[in-house]
Amino acid sequence: MIIRFFRQRRRTRNDAVRPETPEQQAIADAGDVPGWVMITLMTAALVVLLWAIAGPALTDLFNDAISRILSI
Repeated sequence: MIIRFFRQRRRTRNDAVRPETPEQQAIADAGDVPGWVMITLMTAALVVLLWAIAGPALTDLFNDAISRILSI
């Protein structure tokens, strides 16, 4: 079973067309996982950076809006 897995994996990497069976498709798509992990980590880093820069301003904006609503 393991040998068949590696044979299919080697064949799908060398083929120019998409694999035909769902099993072959899953094996072929497994190589894209590190790219998505990198995109997710970079997005999280950007969110943290923007939050660190704009967090106090957004907090003041929110508190000001709430105080205006409560004072009416």
